Amino acid sequence: MGFKCGIVGLPNVGKSTLFNALLSTAQAEAANYPFCTIEPNVGRVSVPDDRIDILAKIATSQTIIPTQLEFVDIAGLVRGASKGEGLGNQFLSHIREVDAIIYVLRCFEDGNITHVEGSVDPMRDAEIIETELVLADMESLEKRLPNIQKKAKGGDKESAEQAEMIERVLKVVEKGDPARHVQLKDDADRRQLSLLQLLTSKPVMYVCNVDESSAATGNELSRKVEEMAKAKKAPCVFISACIEAEISMLGSDEEKTEFLDSLNLKETGLSRIIRAGYNLLDLVTYFTVGPKEARAWTITRGMRAPQAAGVIHTDFEKGFIRAETIAYNDYVTCKGEQGAKEAGKFRLEGKEYSVQDGDVLHFRFNT
Repeated sequence: MGFKCGIVGLPNVGKSTLFNALLSTAQAEAANYPFCTIEPNVGRVSVPDDRIDILAKIATSQTIIPTQLEFVDIAGLVRGASKGEGLGNQFLSHIREVDAIIYVLRCFEDGNITHVEGSVDPMRDAEIIETELVLADMESLEKRLPNIQKKAKGGDKESAEQAEMIERVLKVVEKGDPARHVQLKDDADRRQLSLLQLLTSKPVMYVCNVDESSAATGNELSRKVEEMAKAKKAPCVFISACIEAEISMLGSDEEKTEFLDSLNLKETGLSRIIRAGYNLLDLVTYFTVGPKEARAWTITRGMRAPQAAGVIHTDFEKGFIRAETIAYNDYVTCKGEQGAKEAGKFRLEGKEYSVQDGDVLHFRFNT
C-alpha cells in the first residue's frame, strides 16, 4: 500500500513531461499541442526510503520491496470542461478514487510553448481547475440527489444520511467552494462524504513547474502560488520538469547526486512530492523484515495494529493476536531482532497499539 495521486492541469503545462520524468519512463507522450494526453497514463514508482536498505542489510534480506506511489496523468483540462469543452468530463472518472490531486501549474515563460489561455498565469490556471472540478461535483450531486431522496422517503436509513450529506455539500459547491470545505461533525460524516467520491473533497497539492534556473529557489510566479497554497493550508512544491527529465536519464545514484549538487539541489522533485504527499495525507511507514524480504508498508498515522496488519492481508486483521514490535532506531542500534530482545527493546503490542513510523513488526494471528 502506498498512495495514489491524480495529476491535473491545463494543456502544455508540463504534466506529461513531469509524469515521464518521475517514473523514469517514456509512457506518456509529451508534445506541444493541446490534449496530447487523451487516455490516462498510470504508473508506479518506488518510494525512496534509506531505512529499508539499512534494515535489509542487518537482516541479510534477499529481497527489498519498497512501498509504491501511483501517478495517474489525466488529459489537459480547459475552461468549460464541465460543459463539454475540450475533452469535457471524459477524464473525471479516472481520478475519483485517488487519494490526493496534484495541480500542476506552469510557472515559466517560453514563447515556443503555447498556452491554451494565451498567457502564463498560474493563479488563473489554478482557479480554472478548481472551478471545473467544483462544477463537475455539483452536476454529479444534482443528478444523484432525487433518486437518493426517493429511497430516503421510503424509509432507507443509509439513503437518508446520504441525502442529508449531499444537501450540505451542494450548499457549499453552489457557492463555488470545494467539497472539502464542508464542516464535518464526526467519523460518520467523514464516511458519508467519502462515499460520494467527490473530486473536490480530496486534498490538493500544488506543483509549480519552473524553468531550470529557478529549480533551486523558485521564481516570482511560483512564489505567488506558494502564498496561495499557504493561505489554503495546502502543500506547494516547485520543480523543473526539464531537470527531472534529465535526472531520469542518468544511470547511477552517484551521477544523479553529482548532477543535483551542480544545480544546488539537495534532492529530486520526486522526493519532494512524496514527502509533501505523506504530510498531506498524514501517512507513516512500518516495516516487515526477515531473511527472505524486507518490505515497507504505508498506513495512515494513528492506525491501530490490527488495521495495519490488515494492509498485508485481511486474515491478519481478522485473526490478530499481537504485534511483535521493535522501533526502527532500536533495531538498528541493537543490530537486529535478537539484539533488540537481549536489550529489552522487543515489545508485544495489542489491539489498541497505534503503529509508529519506522516500527519493525511481525504479526501473530489465528487463521
